[in-house]
Amino acid sequence: MASLIDIRRRLRSLKNTQQITRAMKMVAAAKLRRAQDRAIAARPYARLLREVLASVSASLAEAKHPLLASREEKRVTLLVVAGDRGLAGAFNANVHRAVAALLAEKRAWESVTVLPIGKKALDYWKRRAKSLAPKSYPGIFARVEYAHAREIAQYLAAEFTEDRTDAVYVVANEFKSVLAQTIRVEKILPIARAVTAVAEASGQRPPEFIYEPDPETILARLLPRYLEFVIFRILLESAAAEHAARMTAMDSASRNAGDLIDSLTLMYNRARQARITKELIEIVSGSARE
Repeated sequence: MASLIDIRRRLRSLKNTQQITRAMKMVAAAKLRRAQDRAIAARPYARLLREVLASVSASLAEAKHPLLASREEKRVTLLVVAGDRGLAGAFNANVHRAVAALLAEKRAWESVTVLPIGKKALDYWKRRAKSLAPKSYPGIFARVEYAHAREIAQYLAAEFTEDRTDAVYVVANEFKSVLAQTIRVEKILPIARAVTAVAEASGQRPPEFIYEPDPETILARLLPRYLEFVIFRILLESAAAEHAARMTAMDSASRNAGDLIDSLTLMYNRARQARITKELIEIVSGSARE
């Protein structure tokens, strides 16, 4: 059995750790509220943007734009969105496992270029990816800005339109609730699928409008904007999911530390009681011999 000094030392260490995990939980909860509000507020705009895009493209006999061009997928860019920090349970590991599963499924891809978003994604894939994009974005989740999404979208659009990649996929966590985050694997380039998704879901042709300027001009303006906002929403969802995962992990760690403290306190009291009893027996035995 451990000595009383060892038990006291471990109890003190556990109590300090519990204070840290409780503080991290409260910080994550405060950040989650703001990140969750931003992620939820972006959803209606994303839905309406898809509907407008579908309506404009439906008015054209054949929508033509470089971002709509569909090619055989041989060279693929993979946007991997993870967090900037750890201590968030399986948040980052789930993303990496999903990427590995996607690569195992798509063996027909001849080359895959990984574009890491977040410090954990960069640290993980720079040691494992055969080809890493010349750009990376560690540390952007301290404050997600639309400028980040615009820069990423412009880079991806240039890679796609200049025929350096045939498709762009994204793997990221999506915020569902405080206790649930789901992995989202989505093809974001070419955008042809997104153009027809709304019409297919409704089963009806969108109403006809008179456009000024012409639909081709509107479509050329909308598609880059749509790509930027898709990436911006993915970043917001991932940020909210990370804070939720960290808050849940730190809450679990605090409760586990409390259980260990209770167990060690009981062990300490029993050891202390046994020591006192032993000393009393020794005193009584000594008195009896006298």
